[in-house]
Amino acid sequence: MESRKRYVLLVVLFSFVRDILTSVTHYSIPEEMKEGSVVANLATDLSLNVKTLNQRKMRLDIIANKKYLDVNKETGELYVVEKIDREYICNTKSSASCYLKLEVILDNPVRIFNIEVEILDMNDNAPQFRRDVIHLDISEATPKGERLSLSNAVDPDVGSNSVKTYHLSESEHFNIEVQTGRDGSKFADLILTKSLDREHQAVHNLILTAVDGGIPARSGTASVIVRVLDTNDNTPVFDKNMYSVKIMENSPIGSLVINLNAKDLDEGSNSEIIYSYSLYTSEKTQETFNLNPSTGEITVKGMLNYEDFRIYDMEVIATDHGANSLSGQCTIKIVVEDMNDNHPEISIKSFQSPVNENIELDTVIAVVSVSDKDSGDNGVVDLHIPDNMPFKLRESSDNYYELVVSELLDREKVPEYDITFTVTDRGSPPLSDNETMTLELLDVNDNVPQFPQSFSTIRVMENNAPGALLSSLTAFDPDLHENQYLVYFILEKEIANTSMSMLFSINPENGNLYALKTFDYEIEKEFLFHIEARDSGSPPLSSNVTVHIIIVDQNDNAPVIVSPWRAHGSVVEEKIPRSTDKGSLVAKVIALDTDSVHNSRITYQFLQVTDATLFSLDQYNGEIRTMRMFSYRDPRHQRLIVVAKDNGEPALSATVTIKLSTVETAVKAYADMTEVPLEYDIFSDLNLYLVIGLGSVSFLLLITILVTIVLKCQKPKPSKAAPPCRNSVISERNSTIADSTLVSNDAYWYSLFLAETRKGKLVVRQPVPKGSRYIVSSIPRGTGVTDTSDSAASTLQ
Repeated sequence: MESRKRYVLLVVLFSFVRDILTSVTHYSIPEEMKEGSVVANLATDLSLNVKTLNQRKMRLDIIANKKYLDVNKETGELYVVEKIDREYICNTKSSASCYLKLEVILDNPVRIFNIEVEILDMNDNAPQFRRDVIHLDISEATPKGERLSLSNAVDPDVGSNSVKTYHLSESEHFNIEVQTGRDGSKFADLILTKSLDREHQAVHNLILTAVDGGIPARSGTASVIVRVLDTNDNTPVFDKNMYSVKIMENSPIGSLVINLNAKDLDEGSNSEIIYSYSLYTSEKTQETFNLNPSTGEITVKGMLNYEDFRIYDMEVIATDHGANSLSGQCTIKIVVEDMNDNHPEISIKSFQSPVNENIELDTVIAVVSVSDKDSGDNGVVDLHIPDNMPFKLRESSDNYYELVVSELLDREKVPEYDITFTVTDRGSPPLSDNETMTLELLDVNDNVPQFPQSFSTIRVMENNAPGALLSSLTAFDPDLHENQYLVYFILEKEIANTSMSMLFSINPENGNLYALKTFDYEIEKEFLFHIEARDSGSPPLSSNVTVHIIIVDQNDNAPVIVSPWRAHGSVVEEKIPRSTDKGSLVAKVIALDTDSVHNSRITYQFLQVTDATLFSLDQYNGEIRTMRMFSYRDPRHQRLIVVAKDNGEPALSATVTIKLSTVETAVKAYADMTEVPLEYDIFSDLNLYLVIGLGSVSFLLLITILVTIVLKCQKPKPSKAAPPCRNSVISERNSTIADSTLVSNDAYWYSLFLAETRKGKLVVRQPVPKGSRYIVSSIPRGTGVTDTSDSAASTLQ
């Protein structure tokens, strides 16, 4: 009973201590650490005395895993016992984290520490396909765009170390499209980009490469074998239309004379051929030679005797097994002569492939030996290669030849050469043999990137959105791999202390040119700079294109009316004599537009007019003229609203309101100014009044009054203005009209002046160019003209 109580007490005490020490110490280590690598010093991190670790029986307990880690009781260091494979411990991708949970246990007193070691993933696994070879069958009649599914690759790594993309080996018929599944996995579809021809290529061997996103990246490959299914669209064809064969007399029965090889480019039963003699082959020939219907071999069937029969002629037909069978034929001439029964032989002693395309001339590519067991002329052999190749044979010793480079090679023109060595003896008939070797050329960076054109003009509409795509400037490099990977950038050039890189940007990968700001035609009209394309070869090669950016104008500026001048929103008031003649210039409206020539063409028209029969408006120069003389019925005040409209799409416009007042006098004084006596234009009314009221006045009195008024107007006082001529002399009226017409003829300058006088001075409201001459009506000589603008004052003398 006493021992049981003690046991319960110990359990409770142990549980209490365990609860206190349940804090977790966390470490992170990469997987694949070498054995003996130190993870951490537990004694230091757990605040333990290293000298007591042995006494307290420090030990390590790994929960639910084999013992990958252990602790050194002498130093307290936690070290790696066995290499840790994260993919083995955490074989699921459901979580990106992987932990080893440990317990460090000590006695005297009992203490337990929880240790959690996070195993960090490394890119130590390459992507792998479920099948190393993927077989696909497709008919040669399949249309372009057909999509075939391919097996995806699996990478045990997680996150960015998993499969990122796929690449397909170069093929003119196929391409791939990488897809992303709902779970984030990558897979590829094979797409047919060019029609197939089984007879041209029956099998397409492709390499599908899966690349992960690790650094450095790892990859895995799978062979994709695409077999093209056949249709019966080719007739059997012999190598030649006519064969000439020489055979030695006394050849044993069964000896092969010739092996006819009629080729049918089709497949299966469509390419299975049956050989047969035609009706034109004599019975003697058919009795002497046997034709194998399956193989096309012609063998000796009877005894050959040179003295009895020297030449045999036969015609052979080849027929395929297609549903609609097709056939071809050839003629064979067999000449019987003496025996030459040993073929020369070729032996390739050395062959170097692949080689760089810039290999030097006279470099040895292969060493070949030839031999023939015959003797005499039948044993003398000649070795040659096709004439259309950039190689030549050089005899190094007896029956040994070296294949050397005779012309410069260019991989971009011919990526590989199939070199056929043909050896022929000098027997009669000669016998020969051949051996074909494939020489592959490796790419070097010997081609400069080329733009389609050296100068590119790009038109950009003003007010463009920042970031808008302007054009795609792409170059082409016929090299391979890194030698053809191009990078685009703008060659820096400053215009008005502004760098081109602040105005434009280019995608370094695809050459897309973007605008970084909104352009205004009225501020900047064009840019000229260079874009360079540089490949990734060593050393890199580059070329550039000159880019001419032309800013195209938009109709974004409304016309501005500069004459007649008026304050913002106010009405222009003009006064004209009521006796103005027909066709006289009343006013001239001038508007300016800062847009381009096409958009700034301005036309004028009336928007509102009090009397449409009284005034006319020139739509091109803005001149307002009278269409007739004023009558006593016409109102004294006329209101004209003129609109100035530009030629843009849509058109923009501005309006001006002109209030015309007809007066009997030529000039009136304005408020707050010293009144200057002026002449009144009442000639017509006065005559009327005189005729009605003073009918008895004699003609002589009228002439006397007219002469007196003319003399007074011709001799004005120098310092004081002349008194008003109440009798309204015709000459004075005409002078006033003429002066006001001269001012109105130049409406721009006319708008510079205020039609009023202050203390004998004509006030100028806008800057007047110095040295300019002005004509101002009814202003006596010596009157000062004050310039109230920012420019210096000037005085008319």
